[in-house]
Amino acid sequence: MAKFQRELRERIIELQISLLACIARLQVQTDDEALHDLRIALRRLRSLLRPLRSEKLCLALEQAAGALGDANGPLRDLEVLASELERRGQPLAARRRRAHLAQSYARLLEGLPLRRLLILLDEWPEDQRQAVRSGEWQAQSKAVVRYMHKQGRQLAEALRDPAHDRHRLRLLIKRLRYCNEAWPQRAHLHSAVPKALRNAQSALGDWHDHWQWLQRLQTEPDLAPCAEVWRERLQQAEADADLAQQVLLEHFPEAPAQS
Repeated sequence: MAKFQRELRERIIELQISLLACIARLQVQTDDEALHDLRIALRRLRSLLRPLRSEKLCLALEQAAGALGDANGPLRDLEVLASELERRGQPLAARRRRAHLAQSYARLLEGLPLRRLLILLDEWPEDQRQAVRSGEWQAQSKAVVRYMHKQGRQLAEALRDPAHDRHRLRLLIKRLRYCNEAWPQRAHLHSAVPKALRNAQSALGDWHDHWQWLQRLQTEPDLAPCAEVWRERLQQAEADADLAQQVLLEHFPEAPAQS
Protein backbone atom coordinates (compact mmCIF):
# COMPACT_ATOMS: atom_id res chain seq x y z
CA MET A 1 0.00 0.00 0.00
CA ALA A 2 2.91 2.35 0.73
CA LYS A 3 3.95 2.32 -2.95
CA PHE A 4 0.42 3.22 -4.02
CA GLN A 5 0.24 6.06 -1.48
CA ARG A 6 3.53 7.47 -2.70
CA GLU A 7 2.51 7.18 -6.35
CA LEU A 8 -0.77 8.97 -5.69
CA ARG A 9 0.94 11.76 -3.75
CA GLU A 10 3.53 12.29 -6.48
CA ARG A 11 0.87 12.37 -9.20
CA ILE A 12 -1.16 14.94 -7.29
CA ILE A 13 1.88 17.17 -6.83
CA GLU A 14 2.62 16.94 -10.57
CA LEU A 15 -0.94 17.98 -11.37
CA GLN A 16 -0.75 20.82 -8.87
CA ILE A 17 2.27 22.17 -10.74
CA SER A 18 0.39 21.89 -14.04
CA LEU A 19 -2.60 23.72 -12.59
CA LEU A 20 -0.44 26.54 -11.26
CA ALA A 21 1.18 26.97 -14.68
CA CYS A 22 -2.24 27.17 -16.34
CA ILE A 23 -3.45 29.69 -13.77
CA ALA A 24 -0.41 31.88 -14.42
CA ARG A 25 -1.10 31.78 -18.17
CA LEU A 26 -4.74 32.64 -17.57
CA GLN A 27 -3.78 35.59 -15.38
CA VAL A 28 -1.64 37.21 -18.06
CA GLN A 29 -3.82 35.93 -20.95
CA THR A 30 -0.83 35.01 -23.05
CA ASP A 31 -2.65 32.42 -25.15
CA ASP A 32 -6.09 31.09 -26.01
CA GLU A 33 -5.46 27.58 -24.68
CA ALA A 34 -4.85 28.42 -21.00
CA LEU A 35 -8.39 27.64 -19.88
CA HIS A 36 -8.51 24.51 -22.03
CA ASP A 37 -5.27 23.25 -20.47
CA LEU A 38 -6.55 24.14 -17.00
CA ARG A 39 -9.61 21.98 -17.64
CA ILE A 40 -7.41 19.11 -18.83
CA ALA A 41 -5.38 19.29 -15.60
CA LEU A 42 -8.60 19.32 -13.56
CA ARG A 43 -9.93 16.38 -15.55
CA ARG A 44 -6.77 14.39 -14.88
CA LEU A 45 -6.94 15.21 -11.19
CA ARG A 46 -10.58 14.15 -10.92
CA SER A 47 -9.97 10.97 -12.91
CA LEU A 48 -7.08 10.09 -10.62
CA LEU A 49 -9.22 10.53 -7.52
CA ARG A 50 -12.66 9.38 -8.62
CA PRO A 51 -12.05 5.65 -7.99
CA LEU A 52 -10.83 6.52 -4.48
CA ARG A 53 -13.78 8.61 -3.33
CA SER A 54 -14.44 6.35 -0.35
CA GLU A 55 -11.34 7.99 1.15
CA LYS A 56 -12.36 11.31 2.73
CA LEU A 57 -9.28 13.20 1.57
CA CYS A 58 -9.72 11.98 -1.99
CA LEU A 59 -13.42 12.84 -1.97
CA ALA A 60 -12.80 16.39 -0.71
CA LEU A 61 -10.11 17.08 -3.31
CA GLU A 62 -12.11 15.52 -6.15
CA GLN A 63 -15.18 17.58 -5.22
CA ALA A 64 -13.10 20.77 -5.08
CA ALA A 65 -11.69 20.04 -8.54
CA GLY A 66 -15.22 19.33 -9.76
CA ALA A 67 -16.51 22.63 -8.36
CA LEU A 68 -13.81 24.54 -10.23
CA GLY A 69 -14.57 22.57 -13.38
CA ASP A 70 -18.26 23.46 -13.08
CA ALA A 71 -17.34 27.11 -12.57
CA ASN A 72 -15.23 27.36 -15.72
CA GLY A 73 -17.27 25.02 -17.94
CA PRO A 74 -19.51 27.79 -19.32
CA LEU A 75 -16.42 29.88 -20.09
CA ARG A 76 -14.88 27.09 -22.12
CA ASP A 77 -18.18 26.63 -23.96
CA LEU A 78 -18.10 30.33 -24.79
CA GLU A 79 -14.51 30.11 -26.02
CA VAL A 80 -15.43 27.26 -28.35
CA LEU A 81 -18.49 29.15 -29.60
CA ALA A 82 -16.46 32.29 -30.27
CA SER A 83 -13.96 30.30 -32.33
CA GLU A 84 -16.81 28.67 -34.25
CA LEU A 85 -18.35 32.06 -35.01
CA GLU A 86 -15.03 33.31 -36.36
CA ARG A 87 -14.80 30.25 -38.63
CA ARG A 88 -18.35 30.89 -39.85
CA GLY A 89 -17.63 34.50 -40.80
CA GLN A 90 -19.40 36.12 -37.83
CA PRO A 91 -16.63 38.30 -36.31
CA LEU A 92 -18.97 40.75 -34.55
CA ALA A 93 -20.80 37.98 -32.71
CA ALA A 94 -17.45 36.42 -31.80
CA ARG A 95 -16.09 39.71 -30.43
CA ARG A 96 -19.14 40.15 -28.20
CA ARG A 97 -18.46 36.83 -26.57
CA ARG A 98 -14.74 37.34 -26.23
CA ALA A 99 -15.39 40.66 -24.48
CA HIS A 100 -17.52 38.80 -21.94
CA LEU A 101 -14.79 36.20 -21.50
CA ALA A 102 -12.15 38.75 -20.51
CA GLN A 103 -14.25 39.81 -17.52
CA SER A 104 -15.17 36.25 -16.61
CA TYR A 105 -11.55 35.08 -16.43
CA ALA A 106 -10.89 37.59 -13.65
CA ARG A 107 -13.93 36.42 -11.67
CA LEU A 108 -12.82 32.82 -12.03
CA LEU A 109 -9.31 33.58 -10.79
CA GLU A 110 -10.65 35.45 -7.79
CA GLY A 111 -13.42 32.98 -6.99
CA LEU A 112 -13.85 30.66 -4.04
CA PRO A 113 -13.68 27.38 -6.04
CA LEU A 114 -10.12 28.11 -7.17
CA ARG A 115 -8.97 29.30 -3.75
CA ARG A 116 -10.41 26.23 -2.05
CA LEU A 117 -8.77 23.83 -4.49
CA LEU A 118 -5.36 25.47 -4.12
CA ILE A 119 -5.58 25.28 -0.32
CA LEU A 120 -6.45 21.58 -0.42
CA LEU A 121 -3.62 20.88 -2.85
CA ASP A 122 -1.13 22.69 -0.62
CA GLU A 123 -2.28 20.68 2.39
CA TRP A 124 -2.61 17.34 0.62
CA PRO A 125 0.87 15.80 1.22
CA GLU A 126 0.80 16.39 4.97
CA ASP A 127 -2.88 15.52 5.30
CA GLN A 128 -2.25 12.20 3.56
CA ARG A 129 0.74 11.40 5.76
CA GLN A 130 -1.31 12.20 8.85
CA ALA A 131 -4.14 9.96 7.68
CA VAL A 132 -1.68 7.11 7.15
CA ARG A 133 -0.07 7.60 10.57
CA SER A 134 -3.44 7.65 12.31
CA GLY A 135 -4.68 4.55 10.50
CA GLU A 136 -7.49 6.42 8.75
CA TRP A 137 -6.12 5.92 5.23
CA GLN A 138 -7.77 2.96 3.52
CA ALA A 139 -7.50 3.65 -0.24
CA GLN A 140 -5.85 0.86 -2.22
CA SER A 141 -5.09 0.28 -5.87
CA LYS A 142 -7.74 -2.44 -6.19
CA ALA A 143 -10.36 0.32 -5.88
CA VAL A 144 -9.30 1.45 -9.36
CA VAL A 145 -10.00 -2.00 -10.81
CA ARG A 146 -13.43 -2.12 -9.15
CA TYR A 147 -14.28 1.34 -10.46
CA MET A 148 -13.28 0.43 -14.02
CA HIS A 149 -15.44 -2.71 -13.91
CA LYS A 150 -18.39 -0.68 -12.70
CA GLN A 151 -17.97 1.96 -15.40
CA GLY A 152 -17.57 -0.73 -18.04
CA ARG A 153 -20.83 -2.38 -16.99
CA GLN A 154 -22.70 0.93 -17.07
CA LEU A 155 -21.32 1.78 -20.51
CA ALA A 156 -22.18 -1.67 -21.89
CA GLU A 157 -25.76 -1.26 -20.67
CA ALA A 158 -26.09 2.27 -22.04
CA LEU A 159 -24.78 1.21 -25.47
CA ARG A 160 -27.54 -1.40 -25.66
CA ASP A 161 -30.32 0.89 -24.51
CA PRO A 162 -32.39 1.85 -27.60
CA ALA A 163 -33.56 4.97 -25.79
CA HIS A 164 -30.10 5.95 -24.54
CA ASP A 165 -29.42 9.54 -23.63
CA ARG A 166 -26.47 10.83 -25.67
CA HIS A 167 -25.51 13.22 -22.88
CA ARG A 168 -25.23 10.38 -20.35
CA LEU A 169 -23.47 8.13 -22.85
CA ARG A 170 -20.88 10.82 -23.48
CA LEU A 171 -20.32 11.17 -19.73
CA LEU A 172 -19.85 7.40 -19.27
CA ILE A 173 -17.36 7.26 -22.13
CA LYS A 174 -15.40 10.19 -20.72
CA ARG A 175 -15.20 8.64 -17.26
CA LEU A 176 -13.95 5.31 -18.55
CA ARG A 177 -11.48 6.87 -20.96
CA TYR A 178 -10.03 9.37 -18.51
CA CYS A 179 -9.72 6.87 -15.69
CA ASN A 180 -7.80 4.60 -18.04
CA GLU A 181 -5.47 7.51 -18.83
CA ALA A 182 -5.03 8.29 -15.14
CA TRP A 183 -4.31 4.68 -14.15
CA PRO A 184 -3.03 2.95 -17.34
CA GLN A 185 -1.23 0.18 -15.43
CA ARG A 186 -4.31 -0.71 -13.40
CA ALA A 187 -7.24 -0.17 -15.76
CA HIS A 188 -6.56 -3.36 -17.80
CA LEU A 189 -8.44 -2.30 -20.93
CA HIS A 190 -7.67 -3.97 -24.25
CA SER A 191 -5.18 -1.91 -26.27
CA ALA A 192 -7.80 -1.08 -28.93
CA VAL A 193 -10.39 0.24 -26.49
CA PRO A 194 -8.85 3.68 -25.72
CA LYS A 195 -8.95 4.65 -29.42
CA ALA A 196 -12.57 3.51 -29.72
CA LEU A 197 -13.49 5.49 -26.62
CA ARG A 198 -11.68 8.56 -27.95
CA ASN A 199 -13.42 8.37 -31.33
CA ALA A 200 -16.85 7.95 -29.75
CA GLN A 201 -16.23 10.82 -27.36
CA SER A 202 -15.11 13.05 -30.23
CA ALA A 203 -18.23 12.29 -32.25
CA LEU A 204 -20.51 12.83 -29.27
CA GLY A 205 -18.62 16.00 -28.38
CA ASP A 206 -19.23 17.37 -31.88
CA TRP A 207 -22.89 16.47 -31.53
CA HIS A 208 -23.07 18.12 -28.10
CA ASP A 209 -21.48 21.36 -29.33
CA HIS A 210 -23.93 21.76 -32.20
CA TRP A 211 -26.89 20.74 -30.06
CA GLN A 212 -25.88 23.34 -27.46
CA TRP A 213 -25.38 26.09 -30.03
CA LEU A 214 -28.82 25.45 -31.49
CA GLN A 215 -30.34 25.71 -28.00
CA ARG A 216 -28.73 29.15 -27.64
CA LEU A 217 -30.65 30.42 -30.67
CA GLN A 218 -33.70 30.88 -28.44
CA THR A 219 -32.01 33.64 -26.44
CA GLU A 220 -29.12 34.76 -28.69
CA PRO A 221 -30.60 35.90 -32.03
CA ASP A 222 -27.23 36.98 -33.45
CA LEU A 223 -26.45 33.27 -33.88
CA ALA A 224 -29.21 32.86 -36.47
CA PRO A 225 -26.91 33.10 -39.54
CA CYS A 226 -25.26 29.85 -38.43
CA ALA A 227 -28.47 27.93 -37.70
CA GLU A 228 -28.82 26.11 -41.01
CA VAL A 229 -25.27 24.81 -41.16
CA TRP A 230 -25.41 23.82 -37.49
CA ARG A 231 -28.54 21.76 -38.06
CA GLU A 232 -26.81 19.97 -40.94
CA ARG A 233 -23.72 19.36 -38.82
CA LEU A 234 -25.87 18.09 -35.95
CA GLN A 235 -27.39 15.42 -38.19
CA GLN A 236 -23.95 14.38 -39.43
CA ALA A 237 -22.60 14.28 -35.89
CA GLU A 238 -25.49 12.05 -34.83
CA ALA A 239 -24.65 9.62 -37.64
CA ASP A 240 -20.94 9.69 -36.76
CA ALA A 241 -21.77 9.06 -33.11
CA ASP A 242 -23.97 6.09 -33.99
CA LEU A 243 -21.14 4.53 -36.02
CA ALA A 244 -18.63 5.11 -33.21
CA GLN A 245 -21.01 3.50 -30.74
CA GLN A 246 -21.26 0.41 -32.94
CA VAL A 247 -17.49 0.06 -32.76
CA LEU A 248 -17.64 0.31 -28.98
CA LEU A 249 -20.20 -2.49 -28.91
CA GLU A 250 -17.57 -4.79 -30.37
CA HIS A 251 -15.32 -4.10 -27.39
CA PHE A 252 -18.14 -4.46 -24.88
CA PRO A 253 -20.03 -7.51 -26.19
CA GLU A 254 -21.64 -8.00 -22.82
CA ALA A 255 -21.61 -6.29 -19.45
CA PRO A 256 -18.29 -7.09 -17.71
CA ALA A 257 -18.63 -9.24 -14.63
CA GLN A 258 -17.85 -7.83 -11.19
CA SER A 259 -14.41 -8.84 -9.96
